[in-house]
Amino acid sequence: MIQTVWPYLAVMLLAAGLFPAIERRYGWKVFSVLPPIVLTYLLVTALAVSGLWQVNDEIHAAQSMLVSHLVPALLFLLMINCDLRAIWRLGPRVLAVFACTSVSLFVAFIGAFLIYRHWLPGDQWQPLAALSGSWVGGTANMIAVKQAIDMSDQLLAMSLLTDALCYSMWVVVLFSVARLAPAFNRWTRAKSSGDLPLAEAKQTGPSTPDSVLLWLGMALLAAALAGWAAAKLPTSSMLSATTWTILLATGAGLVVAHTPLARYPGASTISGALLISVVAVLASQSNFHGIGAAPLYLLCGVTVIAIHALLLIGFAKLFRFDLYLCGISSLAHIGGVAATPILAASYSAALVPVGILLALLGYILGTGFGLVVSSILKQLALP
Repeated sequence: MIQTVWPYLAVMLLAAGLFPAIERRYGWKVFSVLPPIVLTYLLVTALAVSGLWQVNDEIHAAQSMLVSHLVPALLFLLMINCDLRAIWRLGPRVLAVFACTSVSLFVAFIGAFLIYRHWLPGDQWQPLAALSGSWVGGTANMIAVKQAIDMSDQLLAMSLLTDALCYSMWVVVLFSVARLAPAFNRWTRAKSSGDLPLAEAKQTGPSTPDSVLLWLGMALLAAALAGWAAAKLPTSSMLSATTWTILLATGAGLVVAHTPLARYPGASTISGALLISVVAVLASQSNFHGIGAAPLYLLCGVTVIAIHALLLIGFAKLFRFDLYLCGISSLAHIGGVAATPILAASYSAALVPVGILLALLGYILGTGFGLVVSSILKQLALP
């Protein structure tokens, strides 16, 4: 049994790198259903339940310190590739699709909770709130919302499993409906977006050891400064010191993203490694307690997607959106920056930059979206 910090950290790093390495080397089909990040969470949770390490004061302090410092550092790095000016140049039509997608998801999460609220007592609304952050942004936004609302690590498993399984189902649907685009566009009286003039996504060179070290140092410094500033700002039931830290780190990343420093390579490499490492640390604090509630959350996730799809179809008819933009915007929310370009490329190669930039816009808004949904669900959950 591990009782000290360094062996514990070694296991976390090995677990964090295992499934991404297997996916890169072998490309097994299981990863299309359960991404490496979810398999990492389940593996580390299983190791925690098996008692591989003892959660004594030393290891518990290390876990708390790692999460509180790495989450804002991660968000800072994720913002580096976000170019707000490029997103704005995409034009009002594309941004309107994104806005309608966000509105449809907002209504869907509130509606799904109202349908199942009697089966989600106490703080059981929290996995849906964290999931809402992920389904506008990504897993990093889910973790940020989780930290901000003080959700337990046990409930995080519900969010991750619902995210992975419902997302996988929705990806299959979005790929399958591509052949329906001509008929859908005739129904909505929309022009295909495949030939739109689009902005190019920002490019960087390959990562180098010095760039990795510099970005890691800047990210940790940004997280430390955000925490220092957050301690001096007023707090409320919605804006805790943790929430301020997350928002300040995100804002700092957006500022740096619009400087020449953003062209320096390495931020994406570090952010990817930090993300799966944070998930591993979070999983190491949890167990399978309450896993029996997973089917209910999966039902909630399916309901959210169903409501979202119906509302987005309605918006498409009302505002004459084409199927390609609706599909890309939906996956940019629910799937994030990794999957959206693949879907966009299957629709039209010209739409790949749109998929990337809309997914990055989702990263910017995901945490704030999740916090707003959290506030509303918390009020609705009151007896």
